[in-house]
Amino acid sequence: MAPPVIDGEYLKEIERARRDLRALISSKNCAPIMLRLAWHDAGTYDKTTKTGGPNGSIRFEEEYSHGSNAGLKIAIDLLEPIKTKHPKITYADLYQLAGVVAVEVTGGPTINFVPGRRDSSICPNEGRLPDAKKGSQHLRDVFYRMGLTDKDIVALSGGHTLGRAHPERSGFEGAWTNEPLKFDNSYFVELLKGESAGLLKLPTDKVLVEDPAFRPYVELYAKDEEAFFKDYAESHKKLSELGFTPPSIAKGTKSEVKTSTVLAQSAVGVAVAAAVVILSYVYEISRKK
Repeated sequence: MAPPVIDGEYLKEIERARRDLRALISSKNCAPIMLRLAWHDAGTYDKTTKTGGPNGSIRFEEEYSHGSNAGLKIAIDLLEPIKTKHPKITYADLYQLAGVVAVEVTGGPTINFVPGRRDSSICPNEGRLPDAKKGSQHLRDVFYRMGLTDKDIVALSGGHTLGRAHPERSGFEGAWTNEPLKFDNSYFVELLKGESAGLLKLPTDKVLVEDPAFRPYVELYAKDEEAFFKDYAESHKKLSELGFTPPSIAKGTKSEVKTSTVLAQSAVGVAVAAAVVILSYVYEISRKK
């Protein structure tokens, strides 16, 4: 499918959808499953074959019926009214935006969101997502296949600070933290406490403490929430953009400057870049007068 045209109107629609997502996630307390949906749509990426990734294909039964995606039809259905209200936005962008908003409304870091993902109807084969019953080599096999690193593995695992495991979905039950609707660094604090904390620890959680390359990140994030937030935001952005090349902003329209402004509003980190674009635009206009 063709990528969306990223003009001022598309970016305005993204901001409208963002507001609707904030309201939905806050009222339904569904941040954990929205984050899981975003991860699972993106986490199928294969850097070698350049297949899978954040392309909205998880909306099809062929993919959401995979064992690792059990329960995600709930999130897909919750988002459908927002998609209907904002038909211009691709499913791929909507699902990733939902993940970004889920982190933000629960107190997590602001994640720079760049729109423009194209939808796909091609579903990857089952088996590309992490299996919670396996160890560190399995995690590396899965995340390295995506093009991610050990730091990404640990930082993204910190997203388990949100939500709880459901036996009918994963075979496990319980929450990772005492406040499963608050995004903070408590996942790592609890990991270092060991089994005495009485909270959920999956095999893939335990290896983060046991593996000598993973553990230093766990220790860092447990004592420094700012470091965790910084690394998490970077890793989440990488995951949400696997196989995605941000498109150029449509030119030749009066909305070009407004487009740059909206992009700047979507994340503090792009403010300087947006200012440069605006100044360049004004300079070009002044030259033509």
